[in-house]
Amino acid sequence: MISHDRIKIPPGFWNGLREIGFSMQEITAKAQLMPAQIERPEGVTITEYFAIWQAYSELVGDISEAVVKLSTAFDTTQYPPSMLATFHARDYRDALNRMGKYKKLCPPESLQIKEEGDDCRIQLSWSDPQQPGPPMLAAITLATLLELGRRGTGRLIHAKLVEFSFPLMDTGTLETYFGCPVRFGADTNRLTLKRSDLNLPFLSYNEEMLEILTPALEHTLNERQSNDSFVLTVERIIKHGLAGSRPDMLIVARDLGMSERTLQRRLAEEGTSFKKILSHVRHEMALTYLKDPSLEIHEVAFLTGYEDQNSFYRAFRSWEGETPANWRIKQNSQSVPLAR
Repeated sequence: MISHDRIKIPPGFWNGLREIGFSMQEITAKAQLMPAQIERPEGVTITEYFAIWQAYSELVGDISEAVVKLSTAFDTTQYPPSMLATFHARDYRDALNRMGKYKKLCPPESLQIKEEGDDCRIQLSWSDPQQPGPPMLAAITLATLLELGRRGTGRLIHAKLVEFSFPLMDTGTLETYFGCPVRFGADTNRLTLKRSDLNLPFLSYNEEMLEILTPALEHTLNERQSNDSFVLTVERIIKHGLAGSRPDMLIVARDLGMSERTLQRRLAEEGTSFKKILSHVRHEMALTYLKDPSLEIHEVAFLTGYEDQNSFYRAFRSWEGETPANWRIKQNSQSVPLAR
């Protein structure tokens, strides 16, 4: 998913933080953000969103304790519509499936839910694997899924296993909360539940509320998917004509059967522009090509549409804060297996 996606932070998030002693001003100052950035109607960028969570992590000190506090402090009356639809679901399975579906409206994370045997495994993925979210956000997301089941059913549901891809935190606090073993340094972030718990009915089931919320959410989801497919189509056309030349917006517009002005308007409606998409595609492809040791730097520059190597170097510094050569060296050193 590309970087123009925005996240609207619900008021309940800030209310929950206030409940445990943190103000929005403290968090934004630590994240080096201005209040105006947080209050934009279209929401914050993914980078800003991650910065907010990282700031909370740094301010709170004990991350494990903070995960539990914020997960349990969030008032259900403050839930955004997508969360309300899960809280008023028929049972835990229905709630989780709705959560997985409506997460598509709330980048940058997504959920893959798989029922197999006696287990239900819920895996957290990031829209951009090159930009994973802070550990705090991953932990909060999985804790929220369990908290949803507990609040909806009125039962103290325990997970079977929780796995995190980041290094060790305070295992004891999290194991007490989740009621199961918690592993760190795993290959993914994943919550494993007892499949039988998914059949538990929700005491908060509200058919009338679902009849109000569901159509609006489905409409928004359909619009988002349609818009995403348009942006992805533009990306595909750019990639096809990228090697050795900078794609011209007029050519892309003609391939789409529309005028330049219409293309600009459609992209502006999605909160992005041709220039932003072109930069994103070049960045993404540059990282992919640099991982191939058989390609020289000047060849990567050519394949990403730069006529000279210096222009590519300047662009890459703006993306990664270092030269392509240094980035490649770091990647190679990380991929070398440790000696036994």
